[in-house]
Amino acid sequence: MIMEKRLLGLNPSELKEVAVEAGLPAFTGGQLSRWIYVQKVDDFEKMTNISKVGREKLAASYEVGVIRPSECRESKDGTKKYLFPTDKGAVEAVMIPDDDRKTLCVSSQVGCKMGCKFCMTGRQGFHGNLEPSEILSQFIGIDESDELTNAVFMGMGEPLDNYENVKKVIEVLTAPWGFGWSPKRITLSTIGVLPNLKRYLDELKCHLAISLHNPFGEERGAFMPVQKAYPIEDVVALLRKYDFSGQRRVSFEYTMFSGWNDDKRHADALISLLRGMECRVNLIRFHKIPDFEYDTSPDVRMEMFRDRLSRSGITATIRASRGEDIYAACGMLAGKNNKSI
Repeated sequence: MIMEKRLLGLNPSELKEVAVEAGLPAFTGGQLSRWIYVQKVDDFEKMTNISKVGREKLAASYEVGVIRPSECRESKDGTKKYLFPTDKGAVEAVMIPDDDRKTLCVSSQVGCKMGCKFCMTGRQGFHGNLEPSEILSQFIGIDESDELTNAVFMGMGEPLDNYENVKKVIEVLTAPWGFGWSPKRITLSTIGVLPNLKRYLDELKCHLAISLHNPFGEERGAFMPVQKAYPIEDVVALLRKYDFSGQRRVSFEYTMFSGWNDDKRHADALISLLRGMECRVNLIRFHKIPDFEYDTSPDVRMEMFRDRLSRSGITATIRASRGEDIYAACGMLAGKNNKSI
């Protein structure tokens, strides 16, 4: 029996069950799937190939479940940050335009349990997992919904801490009956939650990004408490068991802090940790947040760090910062009303 009142996030089999429970023909489940995921309709009254009586029966017990953003703020570089209300608190999604690409940075939780000291989301604590409908609303509820080319689960929360719901969303995004996206259009970013990381690698085919930030376990643990439970050395050891030379890619996110992780010693330790892996290292400027002692590394130091990695055979790039003026850049999402920032 389907208990979920929101239909957004259900697969065709579950939608068929909804239809039958409502006294409608089983094929209505397929019609619902097309209306919700292909046409992106959020009102039963617009589903014109379902009888009026059928639409009334559905509306009496269910809702489509699309949440619309309560606010949108646009950066000077064209990045847009959308604020979505949920019963657990507000979350943010960021649309990043880049030539012919429009990438959505998606949130999976309200707040986060991981407690990274340099992340605004982690500072607010954990307030709940987002349901599939609440995650998918970030794709459907924005102005650019039909123009999106890529998605990154890099917004608020740790996606692998909400794995079942994130997996359902990725199924909708990649299934022929859903959005029909290639898994290559999706990247999941994780701090390295090992049990669910293995499941992700075994069960899904999307790209992977690992939040690394420091190759020395003790130093990493000082800023990232997850190091005690899931050491980065163990994360890398797991990744070495998988093939990233084909369609699926793995990258390592490395936010650079002046005087903490940006010298030759760190570069060489990172080279040693990743030696022989088919991977990319993305060097990220730290975006200043209140009450945190470190600043971002100077450009010249980032370039020297990048060049040292490159000379060792590791592909390394300096990622361009986007949306910093509206608190939409990496580590700055806090689920706040934009007027209060």
